[in-house]
Amino acid sequence: MMYRSQGFEIDLSRITRLYPAVTINAGGERAQVSLEWAELKQECVTIEAYVLVFDVDPLEEVPHNRVVLEFTCKKELFEAMRSVASMMPQ
Repeated sequence: MMYRSQGFEIDLSRITRLYPAVTINAGGERAQVSLEWAELKQECVTIEAYVLVFDVDPLEEVPHNRVVLEFTCKKELFEAMRSVASMMPQ
């Protein structure tokens, strides 16, 4: 099943890792962290984007082939997550 978003075509049957995250800026450094961590530390960090990460590399390998979709708010991220979940095989 193909998921199309933000100019990407993602083959959901090949996904080995799928997770939400947040791109933050803390003291001039950018990083991707968990959504939960960013919310706990929101007074110390600046959230730049909400992201949904799709990896297709085998679990035992370092992921090099990843697609990262960026969203401006958590609501958009959750809508994308619901859309992907509805397309995933049961």
